[in-house]
Amino acid sequence: MERTVQDALGRSVTYTYPPKRIISLCPGITDTLFALDLQDEIVGRTRFCIHPSPAVLDVKAVAGTKDIKMDAILQLKPDLIIAEKEENTKEIVEALEQHLPVYVAEVQCVQEAYTMIENIGDVTNRRLEAESLNSAIQEGFKSLQGLTSGSAVYVIWKKPYMAAGRTTYIDSLLETLGFTNPITEFPGRYPELTTHDFQSVNPDLVLLASEPYPFKEKHIPEFQEMLPNATILPIDGEMFWYGPRMIEAAAYFKKRLSEAF
Repeated sequence: MERTVQDALGRSVTYTYPPKRIISLCPGITDTLFALDLQDEIVGRTRFCIHPSPAVLDVKAVAGTKDIKMDAILQLKPDLIIAEKEENTKEIVEALEQHLPVYVAEVQCVQEAYTMIENIGDVTNRRLEAESLNSAIQEGFKSLQGLTSGSAVYVIWKKPYMAAGRTTYIDSLLETLGFTNPITEFPGRYPELTTHDFQSVNPDLVLLASEPYPFKEKHIPEFQEMLPNATILPIDGEMFWYGPRMIEAAAYFKKRLSEAF
């Protein structure tokens, strides 16, 4: 049967319900769909959708997050395409919706990650599975309360330096962990920063993400020289994905941060 829903942007989306052929254009959403027991319904993904491994590799890659293979997508004849506002471009959504139903999610904070999981469960007839996934994530995050404090900066790029700022899921997750994020004082969601900028905010902790820039242990000295009193900690960027990685992330943060402090 046909069903019409409102997506996260308030767009009306009419599609065949429940969808039997789904394409996901966002890694965290692809991961979520598998966690909701929809592995048989997922027919397309982006090349950046690497979880859950190895099962996701059986799904055809038909896009990046900023580019698509329109012919390959049309050949798959999906009932529904699921995109995400930050991960995918407006142009991609507008091109696809000329041919197919496109549901757009939006995740800019931890609460919106829970909402995304709930909404995807509703759209795909997996409400109970979504409720169970959210409960498991929330239970893990409860164990982190009171574990940390102070200020933390999450660095995502080098040359120029860039860090997560305001209205980002990363900022919200830092807050959930008990940190304040001084980068929210700068304009933009992922502002470019100078050495002087880092020194002016003088964070207690610098998290060096493994993605999109592949920071490693070898990068610690340059940040330690810049911020001699800060703790510099390389961290697995995948633990800052929303979706089922959040379950794994709770245990990871507990272990990693207790080692650092």
